[in-house]
Amino acid sequence: HPPKDWGDVDTLGNLDPNGNYIISTRVRCGRSMQGYPFNPCLTEAQYKEMEEKVSSTLSGLEGELKGKFYPLNGMTKDTQQKLIDDHFLFKEGDRFLQAANACRFWPTGRGIYHNDTKTFLV
Repeated sequence: HPPKDWGDVDTLGNLDPNGNYIISTRVRCGRSMQGYPFNPCLTEAQYKEMEEKVSSTLSGLEGELKGKFYPLNGMTKDTQQKLIDDHFLFKEGDRFLQAANACRFWPTGRGIYHNDTKTFLV
């Protein structure tokens, strides 16, 4: 595997200096938690454990990252649809998630955390 090269952020110019084209950007990182298998192999109990660990950890964030965790279990359909429309939340029945066997026990153990300005989402 070649060595990592993240580049030099000091040499990265402003790609849209007049603000005409770039509205937002997204960086997605995916990884399993230590001690748990990847999504398709999780049990329902493991989903619940992970949700508890993640939500309790995120609830301790302060400052710009302070926000709230919203579990999918019990979330209203309107709220869920708004988050899907905003591209913050996967929709149930996503064919790619289904093909990866990642929809088992839906919506158990799933949720979304975002800060007050929705610039930081987990």
